[in-house]
Amino acid sequence: MNPLNSVKGAITTGVILAVVLMLVIGQGALNVLSLARWFHIVAGIMWIGLLYYFNVVQIPGLGAAGADKGGPGGAGIQKYIAPRALLWFRWAALATWLTGAWYLGRNFTNAFTLGHGGQDQYGLVIGIGAWLGTIMLFNVWVLIWPNQKKILGIVAATDEEKGAARKVAMLASRTNFVLSIPMLLCMGSATHGLPF
Repeated sequence: MNPLNSVKGAITTGVILAVVLMLVIGQGALNVLSLARWFHIVAGIMWIGLLYYFNVVQIPGLGAAGADKGGPGGAGIQKYIAPRALLWFRWAALATWLTGAWYLGRNFTNAFTLGHGGQDQYGLVIGIGAWLGTIMLFNVWVLIWPNQKKILGIVAATDEEKGAARKVAMLASRTNFVLSIPMLLCMGSATHGLPF
């Protein structure tokens, strides 16, 4: 039974290997803060990776498939790929935000008050990143997912409603794509040196 034959097996194997490394390197102790940061990074990679896939690959690909009158169209993507990708996307977004809040811990208020109005540089920078991530999470659950349900036929919608839903979902996704770039700058810069 090869764990690499399934997504669940691969994820489980990766987590087990990471925990073993943490225990060996940490000499048998697990640091809760490091665990929170690790979960936040893994969830964030899943979320932002899918966001980039949607914006760089799927949206342009579906546009090209729709314009190709003699081609196969985008039905396969919309039926098999998009629902699965959106499932991982929306839950990774929530997991990223929650693990980020966990990681911030006692710095949560400092971050969301932008370092108490700029008095604390770390709070300001991580706070800007946290606010951008919060806006992005809102867009996922309030704008993208409800409209994608119409587009994918999960929720009944007329062709006109589907057209409007495509526009809202695409603009919200593209907004998140744009916001992710300064968000990642802030998240990395808060603890790894400010580039500004």
